[in-house]
Amino acid sequence: MAQEGKTAVVAAILGNLAIAITKFFAAALSGSSAMLSEAIHSLVDTGNGALILLGIHNSRKPADHEHPFGHGRELYFWTLMVGVLIFGVGGGMSIYEGLTHLAEPKPIADARSNYIVLGISAVFESVTWVFGWKAFSKERRGRGVIQAIHATKDPTSFSVLLEDSAALLGLLVASLGIFLSRYLNQPYLDGAASIVIGGLLCVIATVMVYESRGLLIGEGVDQQTLQALREIVEGDGAVAHVQHLHTIYQSPRRVLLVIQLRFKDHISAVDVREAVRRLESNIRARFPEIKYVFFGAESIASESASSD
Repeated sequence: MAQEGKTAVVAAILGNLAIAITKFFAAALSGSSAMLSEAIHSLVDTGNGALILLGIHNSRKPADHEHPFGHGRELYFWTLMVGVLIFGVGGGMSIYEGLTHLAEPKPIADARSNYIVLGISAVFESVTWVFGWKAFSKERRGRGVIQAIHATKDPTSFSVLLEDSAALLGLLVASLGIFLSRYLNQPYLDGAASIVIGGLLCVIATVMVYESRGLLIGEGVDQQTLQALREIVEGDGAVAHVQHLHTIYQSPRRVLLVIQLRFKDHISAVDVREAVRRLESNIRARFPEIKYVFFGAESIASESASSD
C-alpha cells in the first residue's frame, strides 16, 4: 500500500472529524437542513476513513493456513462497505432530512454562523483534497481521471478523492441553499439543497460500490501488461506454444499469474524445470507485483500420464 494513500486517509479522518463537530454546532444554532446534511456527511466521511484505514491494516496481515494468498482483499471489502454507508447513511439521511424540511420549511435563524463554518470547512476540505489528489496522481500514470478510477487496483486512491470532491461540492450547494433561502425568503430551498447533497452522495457511492465490487470479485491486469507477459513467455526457447494467461489481483500490489503452455517435445524434465525458473525470474524482474506464478504444461502432464 502506497504511503501517500495512507497519509491521505489519515488527513481525511482528522479533517472530517473536526469539520463534523463544527457543523453540528452550526446546524443546532441555525436550524439549517442543508447544514445538518453537511454535518452528517462529514461524520459519515470520518467513519468511512476509519474503515478504509482498518482495511489497509488488515490487508497487510501475512498469509496463514486459511488464507494462503494473504488478506489483501480485505481492503476491497471495506472500501465496498464505505460505498454502501455513503449511499445509505450519508445520501439517505440527507435526502430524508431535506424532504422533512420541505414538508415543514422553517427560516434559518443564524446564517452568519453557517457561512463561517462553511468557509472554515472549505479550507479543511481543500487541504485533505490535496492529499487525496497527490495519492491519486500516483495511480494516474498519464491517464484521465475516469479512466484512472476504473483502471487502478488501489481503491484508497480514488475513495478519498471522491469523498473530498463530493464534500467540496456539497459545501457549495449548502452555501447556495442557505443564501437563496434567505435572499428569496423561500425556506424550502434550504431543504432542496439538502436533497441535492444527498443525491450527490448517492452518485459518488454508486461509483465506489461499482469499482470496489469488481476488485472484490477479482480483476486481472490490463491488456497491455498481459501482452507483455505473453511476449516474455513465448520468447523463451523452451516454450512451443502459450495457450492461456490468467491473472488476478490479490491486493493492489500483489498479482497471481497462471500460465497454460506447451513446452517443446524434445526437451527433458531438467530443461523444463530450468525453463520454469527462468520464466519466473524474467516475469518478476519486469513485473515485481506478480508474486505468484503457476504453470500448467501439456508436456509435463503427458509425461506424468505415460509414467503412470
